[in-house]
Amino acid sequence: MTAPLLHRADPYMPPEAPLARPIQNLSAPYTDATAPGVARTRAWLWRLATFIPAFATTFALVAAFTDWFAMGGLTGFEMLLISLIALTFFWISLSVATVTVGVVRLFLARPTAAAPRTGPALDVALLVPCYNEVPWDVFGNACAMLEELDAHPTDHRFTLFILSDTRDPATAEQELCAFATLRARLPERIRLHYRRRAENIDRKVGNLADWVEHWGGAHDAMLVLDADSLMSGEAIVALTDQLSADPSAGLIQSVPQLFGAETVFARVQQFASTIYGAVLAEGLATWADHEGNYWGHNAIIRTAAFASCAGLPRLRTLRGDGALILSHDFVEAGLLRRAGWGVCFSPRIKGSYEEVPATLIDYVIRDQRWCQGNLQHLKLLASRGFHGVSRFHLFHGAVSYLLSPMWFALLTVWALIGTGADKNVIRYFSGLNPQVQWPEMTAVHSTALLIFMYGMLLAPKALGAAAIGSAGLRVAELGGPVRFAASFVAELILSILYAPILMVQQTLAVLRTALGLRIDWKPQVRTGGRYTFWSMLKFHWLETLAGAGLLAGMGAGIVSPWLLPIAVSLALAVPLSALSGVNLTRFRATAHALGTPEVYAAPAIIRAAKAHRAELRETLRGLPEAAE
Repeated sequence: MTAPLLHRADPYMPPEAPLARPIQNLSAPYTDATAPGVARTRAWLWRLATFIPAFATTFALVAAFTDWFAMGGLTGFEMLLISLIALTFFWISLSVATVTVGVVRLFLARPTAAAPRTGPALDVALLVPCYNEVPWDVFGNACAMLEELDAHPTDHRFTLFILSDTRDPATAEQELCAFATLRARLPERIRLHYRRRAENIDRKVGNLADWVEHWGGAHDAMLVLDADSLMSGEAIVALTDQLSADPSAGLIQSVPQLFGAETVFARVQQFASTIYGAVLAEGLATWADHEGNYWGHNAIIRTAAFASCAGLPRLRTLRGDGALILSHDFVEAGLLRRAGWGVCFSPRIKGSYEEVPATLIDYVIRDQRWCQGNLQHLKLLASRGFHGVSRFHLFHGAVSYLLSPMWFALLTVWALIGTGADKNVIRYFSGLNPQVQWPEMTAVHSTALLIFMYGMLLAPKALGAAAIGSAGLRVAELGGPVRFAASFVAELILSILYAPILMVQQTLAVLRTALGLRIDWKPQVRTGGRYTFWSMLKFHWLETLAGAGLLAGMGAGIVSPWLLPIAVSLALAVPLSALSGVNLTRFRATAHALGTPEVYAAPAIIRAAKAHRAELRETLRGLPEAAE
């Protein structure tokens, strides 16, 4: 089946219902007169319970290092080292504190029966923006969600829109065929629409803005999905019920679980997200309260509030032209809260899913784009009217990438320190004692530091594993005690191995962004790219070289041996990258490795989506193939 490509005409869309979307002025505060305001809560107590321990632990560590280094008087070099330790360690402490709050909150929570909805029925638009995605995956997920919603008892009204920005003609042809197939298959009462923009103006931001301005007026709320998003009917209705019951909420963000992982690296992420992500999300939702954040998808938003409060301006640049805000979601959440609307997390709603990059290189490529967008947030911190917690979310988004060059600098300094004044890199190569008073790295100091740092890094994982029962998981759903323990150890080891490689890659991404080198936002390769040995070596040459240098320094006795785990990881970056793409489902013995409930017993929505994807793929097989 073939059909002509769409341009600006929208024959598969309903009548337009325009909605004004004014662009916000970040130099002046703004309050939405229609916002009912957010009720005061005791969130400040949870914030104190989170941030005070994080600051206290960091202060204690800095005090210990200062006392240690000050034996011969503090030098500028030592003060720099202490500053790096403080900056990097605070965020580790904050993560531990957030997870601890999440564990406490889950233990205190009492199971309650679902309360009947107290608000009005809502007309909700499910929006699926896509850009050169695999059509059968996008439309297969859409079909599964629509069928579940049709079978779910509710008086809310749902309409799904596929909002295409696809540029490739063959892919667009497949999208139209997939839409026609679903439209013919689904009952007439199920509302499904498709629109392809003639021009890809402002990427995803412009795609959603175009829908809001032309059709947003007909819908009370919009549930924004990603091209790989999947949500059960129960989860969609639960989010809608919450928005209906809370008139002060402008946005409610679900916490997507990962699904569909088949490779080693994808399974590591999926397992970690399932086991540790639940308590982290619970802690974040607890102290963020109505000043939550937005991750760009799987969230329900009050359409009129979004239109009136979240129109994104352009950013000033040194070149004078306005720059598009790339990581728009954090900013939109801040604008909604600024205007008087609540922004909340709802981590206990299950059935919200997204897919995960299949290989290490695919993950890094996506991460490079996110780094470029998140670092833009630093320019927005001085904007007028933002709530303090919203500013913190913006700052934290940027710091999450800036931490990598900080860690890289700290480890570089530690490598240069070596084992003290007598054995260090500078003296080894210069033959002279430099004008630096090196801290004395005794075996006791090194061991104590190693245990403490790794203990803090691993504490969130241990807490998350200990609290799986409170998070609604049973060990039986994870393959039983033996398989769960094996998965826990495997994830721990693989995470430790991949972390230094990701640190180097994020450092490079930060440097590229700082130098003004723009990264093209291409569609994500969701099934994983195929990489040769030489392409992996070209991608990971810096890590490989750094790891080899560290190992050589240890062999010469001038680099501290406590850096050995990091050195091994970096030196083996290429084989570890190759390992990341190994498909575990090809072998019976590894099919359930690092398994989660989605692996052992996939929910009905995931099974339905996979079935619809396969059917649509067969239907579209005869059409011209999409360009790579």
